[in-house]
Amino acid sequence: MSSLGELRTIARSRRGPAIRVKERFPDNKAALVFLLPWLIGLLGLTIGPIIASLYLSFTDYNLLRPPVWSGFDNIVEMFSDARFWNSFRVTLIYVFVGVPLQLALALGLAILLDKGMRGLSFYRSIFYLPSLLGGSVAVAILWRQVFGKDGIVNGFLAWFGIDGPGWIGHPDFALGTLIVLHIWTFGSPMVIFLAGLRQIPEMYYEAASMDGAGRVRQFFSITFPLLTPVIFFNLVLQIIFAFQSFTQAYVVSGGTGGPSDSTMFFTLLLYKEAFTELDMGYASAMSWFLLLVIAAFTAFNFWLSKYWVFYDD
Repeated sequence: MSSLGELRTIARSRRGPAIRVKERFPDNKAALVFLLPWLIGLLGLTIGPIIASLYLSFTDYNLLRPPVWSGFDNIVEMFSDARFWNSFRVTLIYVFVGVPLQLALALGLAILLDKGMRGLSFYRSIFYLPSLLGGSVAVAILWRQVFGKDGIVNGFLAWFGIDGPGWIGHPDFALGTLIVLHIWTFGSPMVIFLAGLRQIPEMYYEAASMDGAGRVRQFFSITFPLLTPVIFFNLVLQIIFAFQSFTQAYVVSGGTGGPSDSTMFFTLLLYKEAFTELDMGYASAMSWFLLLVIAAFTAFNFWLSKYWVFYDD
């Protein structure tokens, strides 16, 4: 009997950890079943195409025949292509001019709306509307009418006796019209700024007013430092979105990037190489170059943030 009791004791001791492990890690089959559609989409529609594009970037592939391995030929061709560098330059101008002006306008309007004006919900909705429509084909077509030779802008200038140029068709002004369109879509960062402003305690402003600090001093000593995490968030997002801009340039220029490639965004050139020239290998190399550029800018912003972004901790 003693031997049987010892065997039962040993069996219970061995079975105990297994039971405890099972309690610690409950059955997750139901969760996996619900996650399965998302996992299939992640593998089939995201990770799979990413890996395929990386392989195609080292091949000669035109959709009409199987891809042929070409090594670094696409990269060498890309770096020696003057049109490639021009499109990259145009995109950089669009990003470095459009994003700061857009964020400045969004922050200014957010500060204005934060003062508790009447009809705040209505104005917030109106100002947010351009962010929903700015990337649409309809607004891009409207932009061609606004800045055309006989458009609204030139009609307004004509009242003052000024004969305005065809803004869309002039190489010196075409990119500027797209930058103005990008600035006009300030609604999304404005709403985020407004939410950040609502999180700043009012007691800071009351104490600053008692010390004689004016509105400008309060902005640079209280508002801006406490809002830097939100500014940083908007800056990273808007830089990424600006590098990926495509619809505006495609519609306004009629898909040509003209005049004289002045609106040839990087994404537009990538599209033309892929679906007009059918050079999928070259287009894949361009897409990976764009990915690395965006990643480099994002990493640089995160590194730089430790010098100007203020966190409470």
